[in-house]
Amino acid sequence: MRTHRTPRRTAALALGIAVLAFLTSAPAGADDADLPTVTPAAETPALHDDEAGGNADADDPAIWRNTADPGRSLVIATAKEGGLRVYDLGARLVQSLPAPRPPAEDDAPGRYNNVDLVTGLRTPTGRTDVAVVSDRGNDRLRIYRIDASKPASPLTDITDPAAAPVFSTGQTEINEQRTAYGLATWQDTATGRTYALVSQRERTRLALVELTPTASGTVTYRKVRTLDLPASFRLPDGTTWSPCAEPGELPQVEGMVVDPADGTLYAGQEDIGIWRIRADLTGKPELVDKVREFGVPGVYDEETEECAAGADPGFGGDHLSADVEGLALYQEKDGDGYLLASSQGDDTFALYDREVGEDNEYEGGFRVGAASATLDGSQECDGAAVLNAPLGSRYPKGLLVVQDGHETPEVPDGEGGTRTATGFKFVDLADVVDAADL
Repeated sequence: MRTHRTPRRTAALALGIAVLAFLTSAPAGADDADLPTVTPAAETPALHDDEAGGNADADDPAIWRNTADPGRSLVIATAKEGGLRVYDLGARLVQSLPAPRPPAEDDAPGRYNNVDLVTGLRTPTGRTDVAVVSDRGNDRLRIYRIDASKPASPLTDITDPAAAPVFSTGQTEINEQRTAYGLATWQDTATGRTYALVSQRERTRLALVELTPTASGTVTYRKVRTLDLPASFRLPDGTTWSPCAEPGELPQVEGMVVDPADGTLYAGQEDIGIWRIRADLTGKPELVDKVREFGVPGVYDEETEECAAGADPGFGGDHLSADVEGLALYQEKDGDGYLLASSQGDDTFALYDREVGEDNEYEGGFRVGAASATLDGSQECDGAAVLNAPLGSRYPKGLLVVQDGHETPEVPDGEGGTRTATGFKFVDLADVVDAADL
């Protein structure tokens, strides 16, 4: 997840720029220019990460399908300190829910990072659809009931007030912000249990968390087990490599998605690549694809808070430029489909075969470009969601929603600069299918 306020992101960006400059003339990046471009049909109002904008910063979307009236389906999206936003299919704001205020003046405020959905969660009053959100600021999960009968305020917070932090032991640790970060939901068809897979910020740890409805109508959770992905790697030349970062930080995971057909979790370790793991976090993780920068040495400079990249030894992949970000699953009725990944470093999207038996083979990619001078494409994309199902007359073949990390046209800040602006782009899935020849 690329921001402009942390040393790690500054370091990663500097490393990425240096490596991408090298790749401009390298064969590994040559295919990017040939990728097809699709354009958005709509965009949400810009969010501004400043005091006037409520420190709202677009991050991750999810698409909820209203089965009774698909044309009135919703897009639910995180805005970090700005909380949660709900949009209709016209990308118009329906509801805005604030993130929790800090417990005390010096504590971290709520900060909503990722969101995913659960369909038909069992509760004492019947089944209900819910949105599950990772609250990075408080190291907790937040659960919202989705109620189509309330078109002006469809989401209601039903989180158990007693729900404990996911990774931290207390507020002091929470304030250090090595907290709940990436998130994906999973319903185990064998047991009927419902889970969230949660990653830890600035660590390689993943946690399997079971969601449990209470008798009072709220939802709580308990941590079942954890798994740590590698932080360093043995390269073919015999050397050991870790991606350059601020001292003490490890290569984190954010983008995640679970294939419901076989319980496979795909996890994007931002500076490494995409992992394939059993969703119950047992078994051995397998690296599906690596970022181009994999194996590139870097030296962190304390004064500049940047990384100086060395020569590329050529051990990286061909299709992803760090950070690898939002992962989404394009499902087809016959069981086929594709894993979609945001290649944030070069503003492209990569597609992989959904079938594990085909070793998730790379199948191509695309860009989301500008439709007009006022409807731009997607740059530095953090999160993505795709739904291959009819959504009324507006999107009869389905919808792709992607985060735009650099919203244009830029808005002046009144001091000679511009305001940091982000948002979400809505792309007709039929256009993606045609352009990428799916």
